Amino acid sequence: MNERYALGYGLAAVLLWSTVATAFKITLEYFTPIQMMVAASLVSALVLTAIAFYQGKLHLLGRTLMARPLYYLLLGLINPFAYYLVLFKAYDLLPASQAQPLNYSWAITLTLMAALFLGQKIRKQDWIACILGYLGVVVIATKGDIMALQFDNPAGVALALLSTLLWAMYWILNTKNQADPVLGVLLGFLISLPFSFGLSLYTGDWQPVPWQGWAAVSYVGLFEMGVTFVLWLNALKLTRNTARISNLIFISPFISLMLLATIIREEIHVSTLAGLVLIVCGLLVQQWKGKKTETASSSCTE
Repeated sequence: MNERYALGYGLAAVLLWSTVATAFKITLEYFTPIQMMVAASLVSALVLTAIAFYQGKLHLLGRTLMARPLYYLLLGLINPFAYYLVLFKAYDLLPASQAQPLNYSWAITLTLMAALFLGQKIRKQDWIACILGYLGVVVIATKGDIMALQFDNPAGVALALLSTLLWAMYWILNTKNQADPVLGVLLGFLISLPFSFGLSLYTGDWQPVPWQGWAAVSYVGLFEMGVTFVLWLNALKLTRNTARISNLIFISPFISLMLLATIIREEIHVSTLAGLVLIVCGLLVQQWKGKKTETASSSCTE
């Protein structure tokens, strides 16, 4: 029964994550990337607060923060503040069908950074995964014209790849976090909100936004940053086969591309599909004949 629940939670999380690239592009029609980060973070903070209260853990929030205040300040500034600011700007500059697969290469970035900062050994299949993954990145970024190495939007590509570094750095720092994961993520949102709100006021005035914009940004806050994280954690907690649940994430980018083509009529280039296949193949090779690290297993998103 637990395995059925785990599979259900895992599938629900993956399906919800598959919708967020479309939601990002819709939301960016109404908000700047900074304003989008503020509004979505506020929704996420409210949702995670409600979840922590329901779980009877909210009273531990202050104690958790005071145990390691500088540590949680650093985490909050990396994610959600820097990570989502960079990610949303990448989606603003690039077609979502390009930004999403580029960001999806974060798991390969995590392998390299874990070797650098945690002293983990890089296996032969990890090197193969890196080659396949970043070849896929080049294919997507150049629209298949690899030899020319001409990028339509180099700033957008750079930001999408920077987001993978920030996300990997966040999860490497989280390997030393023994606190409840819901409280840890909630603290990140609460700490980052004053910084993101202040930045939004500094960079430009807020304009009236129609209800469609608020509905879109609320969806992002709920299902990119909030509820889906808890669903994924529950799936990993209930299953005895972490690899099987983790592998569900590989269907997410393909569903996402179908939604982008169907809902917002975004053109999906053949080079994007080819590059995405290379990235996914690299991730599958990375898992072959070896257990995925606990960090990577518990942190697959978007």
